[in-house]
Amino acid sequence: MTVRLAPRAPLGAAVGTGEADLWCTYAAIRTAAWLDRIRDLPGQEATAGYLSSRRNSDGGYAWSKGMASDAWATFYCTQGMAELGAEIPRPGSTRDWLRRTWSGDAYAMLPGQAPDVWATHFSVRSTVELCRDDPPDRGRLVSWLRALQAPDGGLGWSPEHASTTASDVRACFYGVMSWRALRIAEPELELPWDGAALVRWLRDQQRADGGFRFGESADVPCLWATYRATAALEALGAAPDERQRCLDWILDRRLPDGSFVRWAGYDVADVWAQFCAIGSLRALGADTGEHAGPVLRRLHALSCPSGGFTYREPEHAGDALSTAATALLSPGDDPRQQQWRAWLAGCRLPNEGGVMYMPARGSEVRCTLWALAAGSAAADPDAPREIAGWLRDLQNPDGGFGYWEGRGSDLVSTAAAVESLRLLGIPVADVLDALRLKDFVAGCRAEQGYRNVPGADPTLRAGLQAVRILAELGQSVPGELAGLLDRHRVPSGGFANTGSRMPDLLSTYEAVVTADRQRIPVDTPRLAVFLDRLGRADGTAWTPLAPGGGGVLADCLGTLLRDRVAGLRTALPALSLS
Repeated sequence: MTVRLAPRAPLGAAVGTGEADLWCTYAAIRTAAWLDRIRDLPGQEATAGYLSSRRNSDGGYAWSKGMASDAWATFYCTQGMAELGAEIPRPGSTRDWLRRTWSGDAYAMLPGQAPDVWATHFSVRSTVELCRDDPPDRGRLVSWLRALQAPDGGLGWSPEHASTTASDVRACFYGVMSWRALRIAEPELELPWDGAALVRWLRDQQRADGGFRFGESADVPCLWATYRATAALEALGAAPDERQRCLDWILDRRLPDGSFVRWAGYDVADVWAQFCAIGSLRALGADTGEHAGPVLRRLHALSCPSGGFTYREPEHAGDALSTAATALLSPGDDPRQQQWRAWLAGCRLPNEGGVMYMPARGSEVRCTLWALAAGSAAADPDAPREIAGWLRDLQNPDGGFGYWEGRGSDLVSTAAAVESLRLLGIPVADVLDALRLKDFVAGCRAEQGYRNVPGADPTLRAGLQAVRILAELGQSVPGELAGLLDRHRVPSGGFANTGSRMPDLLSTYEAVVTADRQRIPVDTPRLAVFLDRLGRADGTAWTPLAPGGGGVLADCLGTLLRDRVAGLRTALPALSLS
């Protein structure tokens, strides 16, 4: 699916947290390490503290506090701490957590999820390079990697993708780097693919101007694709057909101050552009010394006072979730609504039709849902058609959706995709493969309820999301929702995600939304008591035991529920986070 949008930073007004972002922080650290200037980064001790604070008690790491561990966050946190020379706490428990993500053939992003090449790359490298361990079955892993090769010669996100969809340079990069990491333990390990076909496919993604695209579904070259392609080619002992033209294209992405932008015409030198530019130049064997000064100065400008980095100057680093939440909790006649919606609409940049968490990052399905709920489509008449096309292409072979392209399916993302179509007024069956969608939901079903991913434990929110998806497919089961709510209703007010003892705001919000849809009565007085228990001097807490407010997202959900109690809103959007 091709989206032809102007590759420029969004206009309008955004809301951000001013805090560090994990991916941005890793990109800044890795870029400085490539330039051999790691000691020139500001706030190293605070940054190491920020990374270690993402560690969960299970040994894995999460991209923000309170979220479940995943392979993506575990790799970036531990790699970042290692680059900074910080001590990595209890790597043995991290090794044990990584083993829980092993599917029997490859690695998944979460325990119990289907494996994909993103997660496999992160976990293979964490296992081999950090934990000095070996995958549970190297032979089966190599067979799984071999099955990633598609008929066109490139690699897909999973063996199932390889047989049904086009290849992608990011999947090629992650597959090749997984193979290279395995050679630490087995130096003579042969390439598991037809190497000539893989190199030929990668080279074919170079455009006439010298830059690379992701694959046939994208037509705008960018630095992200150029880095993944050139690095994969280097690891394979090859180079682009037009090496000098590629170098010229990268250098043409420089602004007058010497920093880099991701696309021709883009006007913000974000952290990912610095990361991809330096990584590409290294992969092409070019001297990066002359770029070190400008790039380091740019990274300094992106550092956060409390440690870590964000994608641009912290005071300007808006994100889609915070901006959408602010728009949702503000009155509809607030004169700033138009500016917030315009910014959210501009978060749809070339090559992927969904809304990005931060501009110039990859599109994410949950952020798309929040932006649509905040009214972003009103500022972009092309959005309904293009987002629907993006969702159609994003559906995984198992019928579900992951957070972004190529990631394994989960019910949170799948419900967000279905709800996005509902907000756009487009029937699910007009866009998605309804039969496969139903099959994925059925695969998450257990005797005691629904699970976020097929191998996890049942939870209330997974059950609510499954109920809403099935309702959109015309598959409602009489009495199912009432029974689910009864099992997780807390006597003192609110609903608990597991059991019926500790209520939380997110579960209660989804419970009320889903109950309202099926006209199941909500005990409004007890809901009001629960909301009162979440009130803090600095906002709304996620749980009654949390010492402080949970930020703008919690404030948004709390405000929507309070409006519902007061009779000011009757149909709340089905927002989900985890």
